[in-house]
Amino acid sequence: MALLQMKSPVDYDAQLTAFQNFLSEFKTTTQDALTAAIGNINIQDFSDDEDLMDEDGANAPRQSQRAAKQQAAPRYKYREMLQQLADRKLSQVVIDLDDLAAYEKDVNEGLRLTEWVEQNTKHYVEILSRAVDKLMPEPTEGITFKDDVLDVLMANRAQRNQMLREVADRDSDPTLLQDQYPAQLTRRYTLVFKPRSTGPDGGPVKALSVRQVRGEHLGKLITIRGIATRVSDVKPIVQVSAYTCDRCGCEIFQPVTDKQYGPLTICPSRDCQENQARGQLYPSSRASKFLPFQEVKIQELAEQVPIGQIPRTLTVLCYGSLVRQVSPGDVVDIAGIFLPTPYTGFQAMRAGLLTDTYLEAHHVTQHKRAYEDIQIDPLMARRIAKFTQSGNQYEYLAKSIAPEIYGHLDVKKALLLLLVGGVTKEVGDGMRIRGDINICLMGDPGVAKSQLLKYISKVAPRGVYTSGRGSSGVGLTAAVMRDPVTDEMVLEGGALVLADNGICCIDEFDKMDDNDRTAIHEVMEQQTISISKAGITTTLNARTSILAAANPLYGRYNTRLSAVENINLPAALLSRFDIMFLLLDNPSRETDAQLARHVTHVHMHSKHPDLGTADGVVFSPAEVRAYVAQARTFRPVVPQAVSEYMVKTYVRLRNNQRRAERRAAQAGGAGAAAAASAASANNFGHTTPRTLLGVVRLAQALARLRFSNEVTQDDVDEALRLVEASRESLAQTDDRTASGRRALNASSKIYNLVKGLADSGACRPDDADDDDEDEESTGGVEMSLRKVKERVIAKGFTENQWLAALEEYTELDVWQTAGNGTRLVFITSGRGDREDSAEL
Repeated sequence: MALLQMKSPVDYDAQLTAFQNFLSEFKTTTQDALTAAIGNINIQDFSDDEDLMDEDGANAPRQSQRAAKQQAAPRYKYREMLQQLADRKLSQVVIDLDDLAAYEKDVNEGLRLTEWVEQNTKHYVEILSRAVDKLMPEPTEGITFKDDVLDVLMANRAQRNQMLREVADRDSDPTLLQDQYPAQLTRRYTLVFKPRSTGPDGGPVKALSVRQVRGEHLGKLITIRGIATRVSDVKPIVQVSAYTCDRCGCEIFQPVTDKQYGPLTICPSRDCQENQARGQLYPSSRASKFLPFQEVKIQELAEQVPIGQIPRTLTVLCYGSLVRQVSPGDVVDIAGIFLPTPYTGFQAMRAGLLTDTYLEAHHVTQHKRAYEDIQIDPLMARRIAKFTQSGNQYEYLAKSIAPEIYGHLDVKKALLLLLVGGVTKEVGDGMRIRGDINICLMGDPGVAKSQLLKYISKVAPRGVYTSGRGSSGVGLTAAVMRDPVTDEMVLEGGALVLADNGICCIDEFDKMDDNDRTAIHEVMEQQTISISKAGITTTLNARTSILAAANPLYGRYNTRLSAVENINLPAALLSRFDIMFLLLDNPSRETDAQLARHVTHVHMHSKHPDLGTADGVVFSPAEVRAYVAQARTFRPVVPQAVSEYMVKTYVRLRNNQRRAERRAAQAGGAGAAAAASAASANNFGHTTPRTLLGVVRLAQALARLRFSNEVTQDDVDEALRLVEASRESLAQTDDRTASGRRALNASSKIYNLVKGLADSGACRPDDADDDDEDEESTGGVEMSLRKVKERVIAKGFTENQWLAALEEYTELDVWQTAGNGTRLVFITSGRGDREDSAEL
């Protein structure tokens, strides 16, 4: 009994004709063309010139508007693409299914082209390739000696096919067409489909997770969302294998469609068969066609995994121009054809009738682009420019860092500067000076350290979050593994390599083993990872910022012990952090009430409350990422005047440290123990050359935030303020000191703060001479009253407390105001001078 035959429900010839009409007749609409011309803005009425002008009323470039309107004229999108393809300027044909659906709606032929393409995508790749081959125009430029060898071969093959067609038509011998080159050899392009942005019901198309892919999706065009965990090297894969016969000289071509194929050995040409000469075939790699090939493993996102299950993975195969578009750690939407493939080798013996599945990639959408790849649309650019002109972007952006978390403004400012980063320099002899900023957050449980780390890893384009106990030294740096495709020993990058040119957030930093923690030392300063394993000796790049969070040794911070005893981390590691913040959970009626209101408001309304800014400005994570991307395009330099100011400030800080150490060494008896304990408590306050480099990086990041290519003195003062704030957080003590005396009142704390600023040389007037000799001749230290007030207010004191302290110590003749209330001058006595000279 013969097998039943069923007629195909699709007329492929009619569809081929419809595809040809689509490629030659489709025009982009006026609104789509204008949107592409001026930067992806949805234009409702483009006849009004005022809609395209800036919100601040500045003169908009009329010429660019006219050019945009000229480009907005309807154009033949695919006809122009085919001409560029013929001129060898393109190597990929992207068929947008939105365009095909719009064309179908206008023509209304009832062929359901878009639906059939989505249902049987693999077959329609070949059908549309035939339509492209038939409509391929003549190139406007001929082959020259500058062209690639592939272009010369393609031109010769196309010329020979054309000649054979002419001879077959003239002699009416269709058998001659069998001697033509295969279509795969004459195509210099790869054809891919871009999925529809809206579904048949008009709603947006939602990407599937790996576990949502079912057998019903086989052969269909689907979109899967996941994170790339492994990306193989790009290797050539054969598409058409060519052979040459040693007897008759014929060229034999063998199309390859599977993973494995058997090479031909006996010539099947007509001459060898008629002469019964079993000609030997020799492979010819020059006449064969190869495609770039890359294998990508994607894994489900954490929010897509059900409770109690492990994330699933899927293999994605990329061909042609789709290679090198995905890096490990990228969150991507990959549209492609879901296909089965049989197991090969030893796995086939074990699998039996089972088959594996993979996704043949057609379109890749990145969710978190690198800073240099982020395209800022004009509406967001206008908003950024508006707040940049206001001068308050530093405060607005800092309060936009995790706005659901209450307080920690200085910490958020430091994290904002971590995102922006300094300028990485490479000296002429090859030495590299890092510009990335490293920050460590130490504190009690429940102060939202992990939430801050999660937010930063979400905002950063290449942010990797890992935990200390679950991370080994190999997992952080690199591991030697066997490549499943080539069976070779390869290096698998760890968290620090995945975060290259990004931020690596390490939680529970104190829970890591000492052997694993030493792997971070080289990364934090040299920003490289040296590997010597399994015969592989190399150096990997790890140009990443480290954001670490740790708990104290005893769970909660014990203020009666020194910082060294609480933190229990090696000094060699801590010195590599530019800023170290200590976040304590001290009970206070006022702050506890505000914190409780903030937390309850977030839980009731699922959003943060008003942050107290002038107009309630809070940037979304996408806007923060766009602002940081634009800020990182600047490379600020330190001018000569600011450089001298930094040098003198650094010398003062080192001098104050030397005096404190000498004072502790000269103390006797019980005082020596107390001084030693105080020196131990301030062990993290040492001023080293790394401190100076950290100040330079912070100042450059502040200049980048202002979109400036020059560092100012205010940037240096703010960087010094953040460093001092981090040190003072490490030197916090209990409300009662060890001797039982009550804590200082607000005025005394303000005095100690201002005295520390005066000793460090901060808050100097802009027009003051910074020489120490001039200070000694005048007998007092002059400071800018405005800068001192800003520092005091930033420490959490109110303006009334500042005014009370200013008046109290003015009456005590400790300081006085000068310059019409613009300067604060310390009044030094002769006894103080004699004490300073005795110490010297």
